[in-house]
Amino acid sequence: MRGWGPERTVRAAVVMALALGAGTARPGALPCLRLVGARITGRVDLAGAQLDQPLWFEDCWFEEGVDLFGASTQSITVTGCRVPNLEAGSTLIGGRLDLRRSRLDRASASPFHRRDTVLSLINAQVSGAVNLGGAEITAPGAWAVSADGLVAEGGVYCRNGFIAHGEVRLMGAQLTGGLYMNGARLETPGPHGTVLSLDNAVASTVQLSEGFTAHGTVRLRGTRVTDNLTFDGAVLHGAPDGDAPALMAMRLQAADFDLTLARRPSGTVDLRAAQVSYLHENEHSWPETVELDGFVYGSIKAVDADGARREAVGDRADVTRRLAWTARSPGYSPQPYEQLATWYRKAGHDDDGRRVLLARQRHRRRTLAPAARLWGHLLDVTVGYGYRPWLAGIWLLALTLLGTAAFDAGTPTAVKRGEGAPFQPFVYTLDLLIPIGGLGQRTAWYWSDGTLQWLAYTLVALGWILTTAVIAGVTRTLQKN
Repeated sequence: MRGWGPERTVRAAVVMALALGAGTARPGALPCLRLVGARITGRVDLAGAQLDQPLWFEDCWFEEGVDLFGASTQSITVTGCRVPNLEAGSTLIGGRLDLRRSRLDRASASPFHRRDTVLSLINAQVSGAVNLGGAEITAPGAWAVSADGLVAEGGVYCRNGFIAHGEVRLMGAQLTGGLYMNGARLETPGPHGTVLSLDNAVASTVQLSEGFTAHGTVRLRGTRVTDNLTFDGAVLHGAPDGDAPALMAMRLQAADFDLTLARRPSGTVDLRAAQVSYLHENEHSWPETVELDGFVYGSIKAVDADGARREAVGDRADVTRRLAWTARSPGYSPQPYEQLATWYRKAGHDDDGRRVLLARQRHRRRTLAPAARLWGHLLDVTVGYGYRPWLAGIWLLALTLLGTAAFDAGTPTAVKRGEGAPFQPFVYTLDLLIPIGGLGQRTAWYWSDGTLQWLAYTLVALGWILTTAVIAGVTRTLQKN
């Protein structure tokens, strides 16, 4: 384009005059301004204009930017063009906005450029689609696209090789037709390490999948997606320095949330207070740090390496893996464990639910004082915090066998000769282990052998400890569930 001479040159003033109706359409014809392969010199300033005809620019070179701020127009097509910047804030477009294959570069932005943005669609209303397929927008460290408050009834399409060097902002946007960024690359984060901002936006669907790559934070805080939000096959690198989160989705709402990434995120995934009906996850979904406090989901589906999706219940490996990413939240929060346990119980897998609740108690134990941790270890070993009551039976059986064998080898002395029942090692051991009531054996016999007498004292102490642990564990389970 730089080699184009005067034969391809059109002054911006001519373009503006034609766009405002200087040309006369033939009777019965629909007016349209169409330029192909032209070099446009000067600034195209149509701010606030009322344009009754579509604008069509194909394979053109704009030496300076285009200003459509506050204009009202029909469809705008700028495909395969080189444009320093396009200002279309508060513009009413009664058709589509098509910027396919165009290159917008802030390096050559003209002086009228607003808000340090290459493509501005702030509070614009587009009755058709916004198509950025194959476009490349360059604004390193700034806003490549600023479309806060955009209303796009036909959706926003950033597919087929779309590249943005700078932040893409769609905060508070109303995307009735959805947002499609399949295969897009967001290369350079903005000043806050963010490459995509969809805070408080409302969309029918959001597709950040099929090779979508983000070298910075993707923000979905307060975003509402009525259908599916998918990261299937996406790569979330986070900021290059590794400090910024890979995904911030606090208070997200979505019907179907697919987090089956192509590789593990290099930054934090923050899903605090998010609510989704269906969660799809795989082995690459969760990074080292995951914020899950308040995250609510109705169902989980596991996605295998071959892409097969299945209900994630009944598999011990799945439970272990889910416990691992649930435990990656900083500090201790019981809600993620309770949410996972609730889902397992609703799915009819009570044993898996108990495993999750046991893991919750073990995580909580690490935050307690030393004395409380010691008591927690005792509850864990004896009854598994009440979630493994069968452990008490094992302890009782082992202690009963030990006491019976030891006392059977000795000869006790009767407290009152000729009175009481004959000595029975098995019954005597049970009488020592049962702290409440009595079977009449331990009050009728005593030991001269110091070793056996200390064994009797030990069994009495263990009986009290074991019984107390069982009562405490079962009570805790009943109170919590």
